[in-house]
Amino acid sequence: MSRTEILETIDEAVQGVEDGSTVLVGGFGFAGMPFDLVDGLIRQGATDLTIVSNNAGNGDVGLAALLKAGRVRKVVCSFPRQSDSYVFDELYRAGRIELEIVPQGNLAERMRAAGAGIGAFYCPTAVGTPLAEGRETRTIDGRVHILEYPIRGDVALISAHRADTMGNLVYRKTARNFGPVMATAAATTIVQVGEVVPAGALDPEAVVTPGIYVDRVVRVEERRYTVQGAR
Repeated sequence: MSRTEILETIDEAVQGVEDGSTVLVGGFGFAGMPFDLVDGLIRQGATDLTIVSNNAGNGDVGLAALLKAGRVRKVVCSFPRQSDSYVFDELYRAGRIELEIVPQGNLAERMRAAGAGIGAFYCPTAVGTPLAEGRETRTIDGRVHILEYPIRGDVALISAHRADTMGNLVYRKTARNFGPVMATAAATTIVQVGEVVPAGALDPEAVVTPGIYVDRVVRVEERRYTVQGAR
């Protein structure tokens, strides 16, 4: 029997997210951003959140709207500033939000390590930069490496193209980005999809995220966004 719940509404899908949770949010800018789930999280009311994502929000929608609502204590990301990241910029400059910058490859690998049960790993990225200050290091094959720890989420919010009723997922092109690693790294993985199909309808060779990693699925109308300019 599938462990995945197929739900009717976004509000059902985000029930139970607790204050203080670490929430992994998929997306690379607007590509693959689970806009409807983030909107549902705003309505749900959880606060004091730590958000782990590639970016720190764009324009006034998605993560930016969550930040603007005052629900986020800390952002862990690779690219906090873009031409339209004015919501994050204002909060950060005012000292109202914390930031931890993680190189993009390390961000993905730290979540992959969490899903794989790896306790920690060494990586040469960021050696010699301020990001390495105070960090444990080891020289391996003549090269300095930094000790990195897994990033685990209480919840992952991701967007996929299609799911079957067993929770197996396929993604649409670059919208795939961080979704697969986030699905493995969270205690509860919640997915919005454009279509839910019967079990067996997806080509097994095309399935990227097996349903064993997916807890809740909700179908939404797929939306398209264009990047906004700086305010």
